[in-house]
Amino acid sequence: MSVTVTTVGLVILLATAVIPAGVHLGFRAPRRRETGSPGDAGLAFEVVRIPTVRERHLFGWLLPAPGATCTLVVLHGWGGNAELMLPLAVPLQAAGFNLLLFDARNHGRSDADGFSSLPRFAEDLGMAIVWLKRHHPGRAARVAVLGHSVGAGAALFEAARNPDIMAVISLAAFADPAQVTAEALRQLHLPRPIARVASRYVEWVIGHRFQTIAPLNSVRRIACPILLVHGQEDQTVPVADARRILANCRTPDARLLEIEGAGHDSVDEIERHVGALVEFLGEHCGARSGGVSNQHAKCA
Repeated sequence: MSVTVTTVGLVILLATAVIPAGVHLGFRAPRRRETGSPGDAGLAFEVVRIPTVRERHLFGWLLPAPGATCTLVVLHGWGGNAELMLPLAVPLQAAGFNLLLFDARNHGRSDADGFSSLPRFAEDLGMAIVWLKRHHPGRAARVAVLGHSVGAGAALFEAARNPDIMAVISLAAFADPAQVTAEALRQLHLPRPIARVASRYVEWVIGHRFQTIAPLNSVRRIACPILLVHGQEDQTVPVADARRILANCRTPDARLLEIEGAGHDSVDEIERHVGALVEFLGEHCGARSGGVSNQHAKCA
């Protein structure tokens, strides 16, 4: 009996030490700094520094469109940066939208701040909108948001609580972070009790239960129009996740654009079908529609 008790005690002690270290290591996003700028694509832009929570600042680019009163705020995914979203900037600006692209904390050229998470991405998105409304009220008379992957989940989470957001575009969002976390823990071959403790610890660290921040549930609280965009060949987040999210939408204007041949990071493939994004934004943010081809896409 004493050997069993000692063994259990050692397992608990090991889990107590290893789980926090492993979780915080897992929440350390790879930092990838920009090497180019919108100027490389011939775009006029302004470098901006946006204050966010905990006295940190975000790096960003403001790309004005002459006379435009709608701004699209663009948020990258995990380990990404503003530069990776630039392929969408040229056609969207040409369609008559201002754009604000920025790096979340711990990403690109923004300040470091401990760990990264979907709620922290959403915090930064919310603060970017506050800054935009305060410093560029004319350009931000109407605000829409576009996010990729974790940034898409953050865009949906923020849209569920921020009345300043008039429309949201989600690129390759996962449906349920609980499933994502469980799958990641399965890859480590942890005993089930330790995996459950690790999952609860993640929720404690980020300050939210998974069910609260899950895009699957966030869309139930969103009143503004939603465009879900997902690649049919996404091997990181299956397109089935987008279909599950769509099924839970309560807003009468929610649609899904499935892109044939696109994977999880296929911003270039999405760019080919940007006409659907322009049409959606023009319909709900008052900008003119573009004439970009929308072939090989399926919209539900």
